[in-house]
Amino acid sequence: MNNGIYAASTGLMARTQELDVAANNLANANTSGFRGGRVSFRTQLMSSSSNPATQAVSSFGVLGAPRTDFSQGSLAQTGNPLDLALEGQGFFAVQAPTGVQYTRNGNFHLSSTGQLVTQEGYAVLGTSGAITMPQGTAEISTSGVISSDGAVAGQIKLVQFDASVPMTSLGQGYFSAPQAAASDAQSDLSVRQGALENSNINPVQSAVGLIEIQRNAEMLQRALNTIHTEFNRTAAQELPKV
Repeated sequence: MNNGIYAASTGLMARTQELDVAANNLANANTSGFRGGRVSFRTQLMSSSSNPATQAVSSFGVLGAPRTDFSQGSLAQTGNPLDLALEGQGFFAVQAPTGVQYTRNGNFHLSSTGQLVTQEGYAVLGTSGAITMPQGTAEISTSGVISSDGAVAGQIKLVQFDASVPMTSLGQGYFSAPQAAASDAQSDLSVRQGALENSNINPVQSAVGLIEIQRNAEMLQRALNTIHTEFNRTAAQELPKV
């Protein structure tokens, strides 16, 4: 089969996968604490020939494993004392139905029982388990210590992971990771009360990138159609001669 079909097919498949990542980024551009996905490409050779010309037509670009961009997002002041933003590398730990998950989205509120929970109802974890907020207006320090009228009422659990630890995106700004790999946050991670961290996605750049990916995919689709048409034409002209 003509190598052009392989090249166009793998290219179109990679662009389709890249389009999914870009669309998800754009859809979550306004999600607090969201971490954008990034893609990379790698070359795959179908031929082991040492001939440079043969290698050139047998080299296909495929999508590598998507990765998460954990760079810091900007902070937006809200004035809500239960809105918390993180500055630095680290996460809040929350108790989801499937186990402990990690997030940068500090858009919290109180449950009917006075527990600090996420928008999905997951309990925000402290150093001693779920957090029950004190009566009155609570103050939360940059290290996550919760106090009311000068008395310490608890501390939010803040964790960090080594860069080598694999973190799996669960959607909606939540991640899973081996609990044993979580370590207590260092002093370079701080909590900002009354603020939320924006996503680290630039909506304008993402929209432009999405259009560019779509155009590339359309060109590859046209290339496939052209190759297919040429094959049909050649078959119709040459096969009767056999």
